[in-house]
Amino acid sequence: MQLRVLGRLPLAVARAVLAALRGRLGALCWSLSPLSLPLSLPFSLPLSLPLPLSLSLSLPLPGWRRVSAPSPAAPADPRRERDDASPTPTSVNYHFTRQCNYKCGFCFHTAKTSFVLPLEEAKRGLAMLKEAGMEKINFSGGEPFLQDRGEFVGKLVQFCKQELKLPSVSIVSNGSLIRERWFKKYGEYLDILAISCDSFDEDVNVLIGRGQGKKNHVENLHKLRQWCQEYGVAFKINSVITRFNVEEDMNEQIKALNPMRWKVFQCLLIEGENSGEDALREAEKFVISDEDFEQFLDRHKDVSCLVPESNQKMRDSYLILDEYMRFLNCRNGRKEPSKSILDVGVEAAIKFSGFDEKMFLNRGGKYVWSKADMKLDW
Repeated sequence: MQLRVLGRLPLAVARAVLAALRGRLGALCWSLSPLSLPLSLPFSLPLSLPLPLSLSLSLPLPGWRRVSAPSPAAPADPRRERDDASPTPTSVNYHFTRQCNYKCGFCFHTAKTSFVLPLEEAKRGLAMLKEAGMEKINFSGGEPFLQDRGEFVGKLVQFCKQELKLPSVSIVSNGSLIRERWFKKYGEYLDILAISCDSFDEDVNVLIGRGQGKKNHVENLHKLRQWCQEYGVAFKINSVITRFNVEEDMNEQIKALNPMRWKVFQCLLIEGENSGEDALREAEKFVISDEDFEQFLDRHKDVSCLVPESNQKMRDSYLILDEYMRFLNCRNGRKEPSKSILDVGVEAAIKFSGFDEKMFLNRGGKYVWSKADMKLDW
């Protein structure tokens, strides 16, 4: 609203308004001092009204992030500053595709769309994340090796390690589509390959939805383990514990495979994904209690590489990016997307991610994740 309207007000009222405005402008002078720009007001003032137009103000330039400074008389509360700050995207899980060749009944990132960003747009978003503080990227799906027979994820892996120089680049895959030629071409750029394996009983794998037809999921797991060793990639196993495998004893098999980490998840329900009327999966029959999960963990307590993650730890401690590069907020039991970082930037989008940075650190989300720093047991 232009200030010409002040000419219609009684003189005392107009002076009071301008005095308040002068105070606000003075506060701006105090808080925004690094760059001084001559004040250019986007409105006209009656000449009879006094205003110090000679003030030199530090006004934020377009695209700059404005940082408020404390008043001299009232120091800022550091606790409030920390609460208002956006979290740092230290570790990001990029689910760049929802398509998968398996039909795991508990999956909570189901194939509602076949959309995949063009390669150059995906690279642009990854560069933005690196600029915002990303140190580790994890490519997931769906199944990452479905897109262009693994070439798409391979090019992203190479870009992140070679161009962005990220400390850690990893992939989560079911392993069914990975071939040795991929390791020959891209293995040097990959720090960690995590293979999903929920059971060492093929009948249970088929029941869960990880059947490979004539192929044996467990046999393929050992082959992938060998390739990781040959091409210098850290090998990891992810297992989701459900009603169908909660009684299984996996000690012997896990110790034989000797992964650098064995991530054990409690089956999680996400409304609209694997639970609810509009879901493509009905995972309720897979769910186990907290007590059942603890019993499974106790049975495997002697496995040194075991990393347990209950529903409570998992829900808000992962920074999840979907196929449109939107952060997914799971705090309300659904996946509520932010705007895409490609449209609004990382800082604006991440505020709506629901990401709990403290929970991420408390669950051990940051570990030795670069293979250059690992003592791999080859």
